[in-house]
Amino acid sequence: MRYPQGGGLTAERRAFRERIRMEAAEMFAGGQDNATVAKELRVSVRSVQRWRRSWQEGGRHTLHSKGSAARPKLNEALFAVLEQELAKGPVAHGWPDQTWTLARIKTLIGRRFHRTLTLSAIARMLRRHGWSHQVPARRALERDEDTVAGWVKETWPQTKGPRRRSAAGSSSRTKPASGWALPRFP
Repeated sequence: MRYPQGGGLTAERRAFRERIRMEAAEMFAGGQDNATVAKELRVSVRSVQRWRRSWQEGGRHTLHSKGSAARPKLNEALFAVLEQELAKGPVAHGWPDQTWTLARIKTLIGRRFHRTLTLSAIARMLRRHGWSHQVPARRALERDEDTVAGWVKETWPQTKGPRRRSAAGSSSRTKPASGWALPRFP
């Protein structure tokens, strides 16, 4: 089972599933059939068939957990190095402005760690570590915030006009003069 935060099973849940597989290995050694093992352990027969095949080919150790299914491409130590590189800023890495994009981060990971990740994998990895995407506010350098605030407060309400019409409206959107009008009650 996968979780939307980008993880997989918790360590406890993986250990629980591994215990079930080890119990199945004991039952295989005892000569029990797949249906009995599945019923006893409350798992599907297909899973038991897969476990038995693996057990027959390589023994009990093949049923041990292989770790998380969603292993990160960058471990915690490498991600700490990536965070240090990101903190230096894009200009320090040769880009003309101070905006980190997923494509730039992908290039940085390729240059620094010699690894290739998809843009969506990079976004998930950053989100998992508490980063969020932000769009820079594009404002003119000459912008006067006090003048803008005054205009929004004084001029804009006069420009946009009233929200509702004072006259009676029509029930038809296509032909305002046709259609039935509801009677008005005082």
